[in-house]
Amino acid sequence: MDLRQMQYVVTLAEERQFTRAAALTGVSQSGLSAAIRGLEDELGTALFERTSRRVEPTDAGRALLPFARSMLQQAAAARDAVVQAGRELSGTLRVGAEQCLGLVDVAGLLERFHRRYPQVEVHFDQAGSHDLLDRVRAGDLDVALVATTEHLGALPHTVLGTEPLVLLCPAEHPLAARPRATWADLADAGFIDFAPSWGVRPLNDAACAAHGVRRRVRFTVNDVHTLLDLVDRGLGAALVPRHVAAKPQAARLRVVPLPDDAPQWVVCVVSAPRERGASAAPRLLELLVGGPGPHALPAPV
Repeated sequence: MDLRQMQYVVTLAEERQFTRAAALTGVSQSGLSAAIRGLEDELGTALFERTSRRVEPTDAGRALLPFARSMLQQAAAARDAVVQAGRELSGTLRVGAEQCLGLVDVAGLLERFHRRYPQVEVHFDQAGSHDLLDRVRAGDLDVALVATTEHLGALPHTVLGTEPLVLLCPAEHPLAARPRATWADLADAGFIDFAPSWGVRPLNDAACAAHGVRRRVRFTVNDVHTLLDLVDRGLGAALVPRHVAAKPQAARLRVVPLPDDAPQWVVCVVSAPRERGASAAPRLLELLVGGPGPHALPAPV
């Protein structure tokens, strides 16, 4: 057993599907499946039950999980202790993020940064992606995690990953039983959506406009759980990134795929230009770019 296998086990147990677990761990789906099978062969027992729709840990898998998490935590703590001993860093770091990004664990990232660099005073704000970009440009934020690739201009940025958009609706909704929604279907649906500063709202508006859909947004919210509550109460449907539909609060709702030409939801990390960025900002980006697991990012663009 090694740390990479433990990361695979924990991520697959949390996500319950190979596609998303592979994306979060930065490995191909076939590579993830082969690694899990190899670990099961080594231990002589199945760790996951696989069906066409979901993956569930077996009793043996659930027994392994706390030890896998402990191994990952101990390894991260060991790396952080070494870094802290060799790099004393102080100052202030101002970070912003949109709520519920899915592809990055913001709270876990901030915790790990604080553990490595306890002398750095971290200030964190949560807001819509487009507001966060304005604040990076204005010099109010050093780093922002946003759900958009629009209006980035010359700001240094790195793409974290992408997810498809899906239609989320209550079980009694006319589209709930459809295998896939068409663009024409959306013209007849009342919608719940986020405020325009959120990354997904202009994405939804632009996609519908491009296909001639005059979408009726009846409720505008600034909170994921409020959106899910309103959909659950039958007040409308929502176009959301796939991970939002996997939240426990969405358990009673129906997920309907969109047409193949639907846009992808993209998460980026954006930083201030190097000449005016905080000295601690590159250290946070190091954790995103170089760390194992769901925090990892490709090389900056």
